[in-house]
Amino acid sequence: MAASDKPAKASWPDVERRKAERRRDAERRSAKGHTPKEERRAVTRRTGGERRDESGWQTVSLEDTLEMTFDPADGLFAAATAARRFAQARYSNFQVGSALETVDGLIVTGCNIENATYGLTLCAERVALVKALSEGHTVFTRIAVVADTETLTPPCGSCRQLLWEYCGDVEVLLSNLQGNTAHYRLSALLPLPFDARLL
Repeated sequence: MAASDKPAKASWPDVERRKAERRRDAERRSAKGHTPKEERRAVTRRTGGERRDESGWQTVSLEDTLEMTFDPADGLFAAATAARRFAQARYSNFQVGSALETVDGLIVTGCNIENATYGLTLCAERVALVKALSEGHTVFTRIAVVADTETLTPPCGSCRQLLWEYCGDVEVLLSNLQGNTAHYRLSALLPLPFDARLL
């Protein structure tokens, strides 16, 4: 850069004028209720330990299930249970199997696939959905989820979102290895969805 191209150094009166303008701006913001920057910096930030503990969360009851209008022995649970055996859950040991039924009656299965970062873990429901979509299936009627838990395990939030996007208000069937079952509409598990209607 040539010496003539360098920006001119601000003169003393210009510097003072800018300082005065900043002070006036700060006074106007303060009059409108804005917190001065110095005070904002001084505020102690919350840490993870100060967040609400488990007792502060309001749980959502999953007791009100739909009336059982299906035969638990119709094959969907069996397929999900079989898929569960292939789960790659070496970190959590929490094995989940899922079976997604297409409108033609075809069953596509999935199991959870974990990895060391945890964040890239794929749930059984998403594995089944992605397999089905990648094979050209686009209309689905039901999905079953099976886990070895006393309390039945519903799809997580991410799975509910993707199921809503690609399956609509499908039936969600839950079971454990003891044979306990529950039956929901996806809209009951995701009552206020964000979807293409809002875009």
